[in-house]
Amino acid sequence: MGLETSSPSEAKLLINVDLVDCSCFRTGNKMRLNSKVGVSCWVSLPALVLSGCASTLHRSDAALAGAPVVSGDAVIRAPAGGSEIVIKTTSRTAGAIESLQWGGKEFIDDADHGRELQTCWNGNAGVEPIADETFNPTEAGSLDDDRGATSSSRLLEFRARGNQLETFSQPAFWLNPNETSGGKPARNKTILSPDRLRKRVVIGYKNLPHAIDCQCTVSLAAEDRNTRCVIEALTGYMPPEFNQFQVFDPKTGKFVPLDDGPGEQALPLVFSTPDGKYAMGVFSRGPEAPREGSGPTYGRWNMQAFQVVKWNCVFRLQNPDGLSGDFSCHVIVAVGSLEDVRTTLAALQKM
Repeated sequence: MGLETSSPSEAKLLINVDLVDCSCFRTGNKMRLNSKVGVSCWVSLPALVLSGCASTLHRSDAALAGAPVVSGDAVIRAPAGGSEIVIKTTSRTAGAIESLQWGGKEFIDDADHGRELQTCWNGNAGVEPIADETFNPTEAGSLDDDRGATSSSRLLEFRARGNQLETFSQPAFWLNPNETSGGKPARNKTILSPDRLRKRVVIGYKNLPHAIDCQCTVSLAAEDRNTRCVIEALTGYMPPEFNQFQVFDPKTGKFVPLDDGPGEQALPLVFSTPDGKYAMGVFSRGPEAPREGSGPTYGRWNMQAFQVVKWNCVFRLQNPDGLSGDFSCHVIVAVGSLEDVRTTLAALQKM
């Protein structure tokens, strides 16, 4: 393994070892490569290469040419009750959660790149009023990705082991330039947004095996020119049989029935099957930063025409001087039977 440099801004990495499953760790302007055959070194890389440094390298023409290729294919799992929670991510959705199972039951609808269990946000690009989907970076990909095997979003870093995973990505806008949503034109001029998303997912939270700990940081670029932004810190699209909507009342520790909306309210939301054997709930205490944030609120939809139900955990940002920088939030998803979800949400309220 060697490094040839013809100028301070140009470097060429010569690799003489097998890079399949080679691990890559970046620190400042250096990257360490540890190959499976035991060769390890630190190398200095130009900014162009560092901007796409991957946590895992895989052999491909792109990799050999110096462009990073990051795989998002992984499965993490952990015991929960009499079963286990199993989460699957794929490169197809740029590391977004494509499948979540418990008790042999699938909880996620992944029909296209807008569904999944993922994070997305919609800004106004400096123009009022804000319009749905018209400036909408989406973790899993774009509308045009449809049911395809690839994503317009760019996965930059990915790690998965045991019961946890971490991703760092550059989401694509939901609409391509010149497309429309609800008759409103896209406000983005590029396919990829300049924003970034960092996410950490851990199955199990403290002593709660039915809780999935999701921490995400949305980095908004100043060039977006947003003065308002609606962040779906987490949204879940689920099969249509999860059609019993309820909220968890922290005062009584019980569920209260809710119509299927669409609507938005402030109490933790739960979707379940009619028999109560399978349920998913969402809970968040609120954002860490910036101060312009308000929320959380929880939205719900029963989109019968599309045979899917949807929930989201929403935060709203507003600053007339412009929004930029990091916005971090902590969302916990409870999965199991309806009673498992109730006891998990009750315990979370007391923490």
